[in-house]
Amino acid sequence: MSRSRLLAVALTAALLTATVQPATAAPPPRVTRAGLDPALVAGRGADVPFVEQEAENAVFTGEKLGPSREAYTLPAEASGRTAVRLQPTQYVEFTLTRPANAVTLRYSIPDAPGGGGITAPLDVTVNGGHKRTMTLTSQYAWLYGMYPFSNDPNVDPIPGWWKPEPDPVSKPFRPNHFYDEQRVLLGRTYRAGDRVRFAVPQQTPAAWTVLDVADFEYVNAPLNQPPRSLDVRLFGADPTGRHDAAPAIDRTIAAAKKLGWSVFIPAGTFQVNRHIVVDRVTVRGAGNWWTIIKGKVLPLAEPAPDKSTHSAPGFYGKYAADGGSTGVHLSDFAIESDVRERIDTDQVNGIGGAIGGGSTIENLYLHHTKVGIWLDGPMDGLLIKNNVITDSVADGINLHLGVSNVRVTNNFVRNSGDDGLAMWSENLADHDNVFDHNTVQTPVLANDIAIYGGRDNAVTDNLVADPIREGSTLHAGSRFGATPFEGTLTFARNTTVRGGPRDLNWNIGLGAIWLYALQSSMSARIEITDSSFLDSTYNAMMFVVDWPVKDDYAITNVAVRNIHVDGTGTNVVSARVGGWATFENVDARNVGAPFVNNCGTFHFNGPPEFEVRDLGGNDGWLGASWCEDRPTVVPPPPPSPWG
Repeated sequence: MSRSRLLAVALTAALLTATVQPATAAPPPRVTRAGLDPALVAGRGADVPFVEQEAENAVFTGEKLGPSREAYTLPAEASGRTAVRLQPTQYVEFTLTRPANAVTLRYSIPDAPGGGGITAPLDVTVNGGHKRTMTLTSQYAWLYGMYPFSNDPNVDPIPGWWKPEPDPVSKPFRPNHFYDEQRVLLGRTYRAGDRVRFAVPQQTPAAWTVLDVADFEYVNAPLNQPPRSLDVRLFGADPTGRHDAAPAIDRTIAAAKKLGWSVFIPAGTFQVNRHIVVDRVTVRGAGNWWTIIKGKVLPLAEPAPDKSTHSAPGFYGKYAADGGSTGVHLSDFAIESDVRERIDTDQVNGIGGAIGGGSTIENLYLHHTKVGIWLDGPMDGLLIKNNVITDSVADGINLHLGVSNVRVTNNFVRNSGDDGLAMWSENLADHDNVFDHNTVQTPVLANDIAIYGGRDNAVTDNLVADPIREGSTLHAGSRFGATPFEGTLTFARNTTVRGGPRDLNWNIGLGAIWLYALQSSMSARIEITDSSFLDSTYNAMMFVVDWPVKDDYAITNVAVRNIHVDGTGTNVVSARVGGWATFENVDARNVGAPFVNNCGTFHFNGPPEFEVRDLGGNDGWLGASWCEDRPTVVPPPPPSPWG
């Protein structure tokens, strides 16, 4: 057997924790949100146009994977941490709960032995009728090694970089980013009760096919051209995708700005392989299922002024150094990019530059980008709403470098390769921004939502779930060259689901929300209120400092109140830093280690160095306090309605 084949066999065995299942009986169709009963997360997260059905809750033959939360395995990256593996002729069958004419399917198939991905068929039938065949791909999945990762399964660890694995490491080393998704129009509208089956054909090159979740949706007809708009086809844009449409779109934008009109991109696929620069213009599509901006990642003859070595489809404001862009309105189209590896110098994001001055970005579908939306300030005044961002190799949305008065609301982010949503105050403070009513799921690296420094920012009413490694569901950190926190940072009315994973480098559990003082003390007001922490793998809340600066930096002035904690593998509160926080009306149940794990600055024999100030109304966790480096993990039962 070849070495490549041995690698593939070994990797498959390591990744798949499976339970063999016979064909399941037909259960009633079950709709979930983040893998839970929607009643448990009501009022939190994005109001999306689709309904989520997990494969493991449907009728299936094959094998159930998981549940498991161990990084570098297929179950850990699955929505709800469980999925279904199929062999040839096996299937998953969903029953519709409301009318639908479209579906988004999240899946995984193996990589090619030498990397680069494969393609494989998957048959789709409704009620046993006409069969259509999807072509699945793993060309956008399967990364290996250490940051910034590689597509090569034989990549070596970075020399001299600390890592927890023993030497020599096994290969493929740290496989991750296993899943991809694909959208399919079903050709007609089907009714509630109709059965949609995904079956692996007898002949397939894929050794296995894993189905994770299906999102069923009713897609409206394409939007009509609005009045006082210019159709890009009038300027030569090809809606078949065969010819480069970028020059025609540029010409349309220039003409529309002279007339004071908007730009319309109708239904079709338009080839774009570079940035379309936008300023003081409105660009609308016919709907993000209908208007597709699709292009390749292409090498540049020489690096661009922004240090990019590649181009890719994207709509960019002017950079801040060039004055930025204002009055930009982008809506109702999709960007299907072609980013397959992470090169941090490349500006190959869906939306970029500096876009402010009352601009809006809404109703977009951004897929296979490096970052969905990466904005470099200083810039002020933007609304980002109702977008879907999936399968990026880095962040979902990042507000970077002095961004202010931006609201990010009602967006859905899944399978980001880094933070789902982030505010990064590198050198210049982001301020007066809000992340609210967003759903963020399964970031492969880092956090669902992260705030790095800044002033008077807020994270409210979000649903965040299933972080994999080196991060958690909610995070505030003095890190990455960020300005110190100032004013008040607000975390309010958020629900975290299956957060608090094990940090593989420290080999300790994080909190579903964790505060980290690495480069400065955190003394600004931080409020954590009116939130629910559900099924945390380790801790619900963690306050931490890094060992080299443990005697230099502290975390103080944190107020925690009106919190429900339903399930922790270890503690409700773990403190590994000096400082203090107040706690009021924090109720907990199903707590694995019902004491305050107060390790402070690691002077283990002294008094606790993190002060837990009890303001009353706390139940189920606040009693004894001591330091236990690695408490025994007691997996909690599933969350249930709070009495």
